[in-house]
Amino acid sequence: MVDRRPSTKAEQRTLTTARLLRIARTQFAEHGYAHASTEHIVHQAGVTRGALYHYFDNKAGLFRAVVAELQHEVAQRIAEATSTTPDPWEQLLIGCRAFLRASLDHEVQQILLIDGPAVLGWDAWRKLDADHAMRLLEAGIRQLADAGEIVVSSISAMTHVLSGAMNEAVLWIAQATEPQTALDEAIAVLEQLLSGLRQR
Repeated sequence: MVDRRPSTKAEQRTLTTARLLRIARTQFAEHGYAHASTEHIVHQAGVTRGALYHYFDNKAGLFRAVVAELQHEVAQRIAEATSTTPDPWEQLLIGCRAFLRASLDHEVQQILLIDGPAVLGWDAWRKLDADHAMRLLEAGIRQLADAGEIVVSSISAMTHVLSGAMNEAVLWIAQATEPQTALDEAIAVLEQLLSGLRQR
């Protein structure tokens, strides 16, 4: 089998950045941000340290790209889970469950929940969350409010309140001694809270 080399600089950039992201993601998940070695990352990727700095500026830039990639993947999981039903109420419940379940994934725990806010800063981390999972949550709440299935005084406020509650819940789940039990309890409480919004 012939090893096809990248034919353009754009293709080379895409392949190199994808390789760096894949290897960095493994390193950040296994060792945490503080102990992940950029020297090891570039060695495994077969590139120079200069290449890493060219594409990502620094270690923090590489980490931010990994966080954004993971945020996007979690949002995709939520979107795929909610696509299994046409009912907006069930979509909201399923989407919230999928978000909470993501906290059991080791990469999500270490990169998104533990290191993410600490390394990026709370504001930057929340901005990434707003661009992904929170955007889906707001769309679900708006759909239900427009259909008259729930009554909320402010869609934006409700989105932030629920998102904040779930972000706190996933941090709690990730650090629990029995994460699965914590997940089950968090889902049960969340569904109790959501049921209070629904028009009878």
